[in-house]
Amino acid sequence: MWSDNETTVDYLNFGVVADACAKLLQQAKGTPISVGVSGGWGVGKTSLVRMIEGRLKLADAPDTNTYVIVTFNPWLYQDFEGARGALLQLVGDEVLRLAAKNEPLLKKAKRLVKRINLLRLAQLGGEAAVTLYTGVPVGSIGAAVMKVGGFLGLGGGGESDESDDGDGKKEKAADKGEPDGLFKPAEPVSLPSEIQAFRNALEELLEELKVTLVVFVDDLDRCLPKTAISTLESIRLLLFLKRSAFVVAADNEFIRGAVRVHFEGTGISGEVATNYFDKLIQVPLHVPRLGINEAKAYLALLLMERAHADGDFDKVGFEAAREAIPRRLQTSWKGDAVTSEFLQSLVGLSNMRMLELMQLAEGLAPLLTQSSAVNANPRLMKRFLNTVYLRSALAAPQGIDLDIPSLAKWHLVERCDETLANALAARVTSDADGRVPVLREAEAAAASGAALPEPFKDDPFSREWLQLKPPLGEVDLRPLLHLSRDTATRDFGADNMTDEGRALRDALVTATASNAPLTDAIRAAGAIQAGMAMGKAWQLKAAKRTWRSGEDVVPLLEPCKVFPELAAQASALLEEAPVAKVGPGIIPPLYAQQWARPIVDKWETDSSVEQRTKTAIQQAKKGAR
Repeated sequence: MWSDNETTVDYLNFGVVADACAKLLQQAKGTPISVGVSGGWGVGKTSLVRMIEGRLKLADAPDTNTYVIVTFNPWLYQDFEGARGALLQLVGDEVLRLAAKNEPLLKKAKRLVKRINLLRLAQLGGEAAVTLYTGVPVGSIGAAVMKVGGFLGLGGGGESDESDDGDGKKEKAADKGEPDGLFKPAEPVSLPSEIQAFRNALEELLEELKVTLVVFVDDLDRCLPKTAISTLESIRLLLFLKRSAFVVAADNEFIRGAVRVHFEGTGISGEVATNYFDKLIQVPLHVPRLGINEAKAYLALLLMERAHADGDFDKVGFEAAREAIPRRLQTSWKGDAVTSEFLQSLVGLSNMRMLELMQLAEGLAPLLTQSSAVNANPRLMKRFLNTVYLRSALAAPQGIDLDIPSLAKWHLVERCDETLANALAARVTSDADGRVPVLREAEAAAASGAALPEPFKDDPFSREWLQLKPPLGEVDLRPLLHLSRDTATRDFGADNMTDEGRALRDALVTATASNAPLTDAIRAAGAIQAGMAMGKAWQLKAAKRTWRSGEDVVPLLEPCKVFPELAAQASALLEEAPVAKVGPGIIPPLYAQQWARPIVDKWETDSSVEQRTKTAIQQAKKGAR
């Protein structure tokens, strides 16, 4: 199985981008710089960041400049500690480590850490604010300080704060019986001046240490909005200092959503939300989307890696391929594509097992790139192959003999066209030994260019899938269906649906609007079967649901018109809607149904719903009066 973790092994041709970004950071020569690595879930942001980090470490020049890497993952601190304080503390700890062998710099570093502790304490507010202003610990903070010396490393229980008496003599505050560290009576603290003093102190230390502090912030888009904004605000404290650089990896859409949540009720526009992040980032860097060429290379390398682990591909050949494929991608602008001949030359014409896998990579790449269900997402492509190999592992103990290409072809139609997969599965019977005659007919039609029979749509995906090796028209599909039960997309004899229920399910999946035959099918199925069909159809259409068109909710609306008692079930399904994706086109048909109105009304007050959708809700309300 392939790990879902980040990697510095470049299978995605990110090396060129990583080289360019690392060079940009080096050319800054101490000038502050911030880089934003943007991209959606699973596109490889973290791997790209790790590659940049690795290249910086190789660029150290100890006499003039050393890159000090601080990697911060705010997701790890969520619900445990404020992200803002955690980032500042990581920076302080790293500076302490660097200054450990230089006594004068160590003292400066300790003072810097105390300033960090002050800023962290300032976040507590209330009693903390009084304590900071008066210098006298009060309330729960005072109790904590007096009970546990060294609160946050500042009290008497921690390292003593030494003060100069003017003659160069240092006395410990604790020897005088006075509060030590920050808590010196009648010394008001100005937070703005403390923030600036902290920035000045850090900048001075970085210069004296001859280091450039590079902070990598990752997994920001896994955090709750509050944590994400807190992290961005902590970045602001450190941003644009000499000898500092930031590389922030995040999904821009998520950041915009977090900003909208943070400023909820202020009427903030989408443009302002975008500007909030843009003001922190000087150089935006978007993770490149994989094309068919890159997808083919990625799949080929993953399959080679697995074959090498299984003993089907020798180490020398694998290492040579790992070097040759990225080189090929770097010259693809010249027309040097990753062709079948190129892949065959890497694995050898005598290795039939590897030739079969390379043919599979070549066939899967365009379909996984063009499919909206996968969209060339590296993480989803890796998970696709993990599922295929998991099923292969499950097959042997059950006496099922299926090769990887057959498993991959079937899983591809499950992943990218569930409606077609369901229609083919429904045609599998024991009378025909698990074979589907219409599949054989369709494969022949696709090969000759003839029209495709039902249930196939005459679209590029169907034609390319039918021509993908191996053909399945003469294959018993029952083992494939048996192994696919883990995906929860098949109803392989386990859902107790009648023939009328299954017919209704299929009709709801394909329906784009209300029509008389659909209404008749709902009545024929009855309330119980209609409810089951509605739930199954809703699940099957999930991958293609845009949440912007009225046809997206037809599977919920039509059964409820005939059987109002299904409204509670439909409401529960609608409640799970990703409200940020809901478009105005879906509102009129929903608001026409009484059961859906309470849900739509809640969307109107949700800050993550776009303004056009809210306007559509307001118009629907006026029309309903």
